Amino acid sequence: MKNLFTQVEFPQDFPPIHHLQHWLLMGSCFASEIGVRLRDGKIPCLLNPYGVLYNPLSIVTSLNEIMDGKEYGADELFEYQGLWHSAMHHGDFSTDSREETLRLINTSLREAHEVSTRLDGLLMTWGSAYVYRDVDSGRVVGNCHKLPEEHFRRSMLAVDEIVAATDALIMRLLVQNPSLKVIMTVSPIRHVRDGLHENTLSKSTLHLALHELCSRYPKVVYYFPAYEIVTDELRDYRFYADDLVHPSRMAVDYIWECFSNCFFSKETAALMLEVEKINKSLSHRPLHPESGEYRQFIRQIELKINRIAEKYPKLDFEKERELCYTRLNKCRT
Repeated sequence: MKNLFTQVEFPQDFPPIHHLQHWLLMGSCFASEIGVRLRDGKIPCLLNPYGVLYNPLSIVTSLNEIMDGKEYGADELFEYQGLWHSAMHHGDFSTDSREETLRLINTSLREAHEVSTRLDGLLMTWGSAYVYRDVDSGRVVGNCHKLPEEHFRRSMLAVDEIVAATDALIMRLLVQNPSLKVIMTVSPIRHVRDGLHENTLSKSTLHLALHELCSRYPKVVYYFPAYEIVTDELRDYRFYADDLVHPSRMAVDYIWECFSNCFFSKETAALMLEVEKINKSLSHRPLHPESGEYRQFIRQIELKINRIAEKYPKLDFEKERELCYTRLNKCRT
C-alpha cells in the first residue's frame, strides 16, 4: 500500500536518554511541552528558567548568564503598567513588587546555575530569527512586555550571527560538561504576526543556522525535526489548535511519540509508561473518596510506587507519596 503521508527522518545515533541524566530545556513553548512530559516521566530536568524565549540570541544570552552565576539587581528591572519586569524574562516573573520580581528571577537563576554544572543534555527550541533591540541600549531583549513599539528596533538575525553566538556557547558548555549532548529544534508554531512570508524567511534562517551547527558538532548537536513533523508529515489544519497557529493536542502527542521513539531506550520508555499510569490513577476523581474500595485503590498505587522506587531508588516520588497519604487520610475520616 502506498504511503499516505511524507515521513521525516530522525537522528539514528543519539545515545538514549535515561533517568539518571540531568536535562535543561530552553526556548519557545515547544521546549516547555517536551520538558513537562520529561519531568512528569521522572527524568530530572529544568524548564525555561527565564520563561519562554523565542530568538536564538536571547537563549544564548540567558545560558551564558546562567553559567556565569549572574544575579540580577534592582537597576535591571523596569516598571510598566503597575508591574516590575525584566527585559530578559517572561511575564511569569513580573509582579507588582520589585523585590518579589527580583526574588523570583534570582531564585530561578541560582537553581539553573547549579543544574548547569552537571548537565547531561540540553534541548533548545528556536521560534523566530526576528529580534527586538532596545533603542537606548541596543541590546536584544527576551520580552517586550507590551511596551510601545518606539522602544525597540526590530530586525532579523543573519545566519552567521546565530551560528557564531551559539557556537561559542556550545564550546563553553563542552568545557564544563564534556559529554554533553544537545538536541536542537525549530518550533512548529508559526509567527503569523510577522507575516506569512516573513515567518518563512525566519524559519529558513533558523534551519540554515542549525544545519551549520550540526555539521560542526556531528556527535554533540542533533536536530529533531518537530517543525517538519507538523508541516510535512501531518500537514493539515486538523492538527492545529483553534488559532490555526499552535499545534493541537493531537499533534503534540504525535510529536512526543516521535520524540520518545527517537531518544528513549526500551527500558526508559517502559518506565515512563509506568509512571504515567500512576499519575493517571492519582488524577482519577472517585465517586466515593472515603470508601474502603478507594482506600484499597490508593494502596495499590502505593505498592506500584514502592516497586518502581526499589528498582530505581534515585527517582523522586515525594509528590505522589504525599498525594497518596492525603487521600488515605480522607478515607479514615
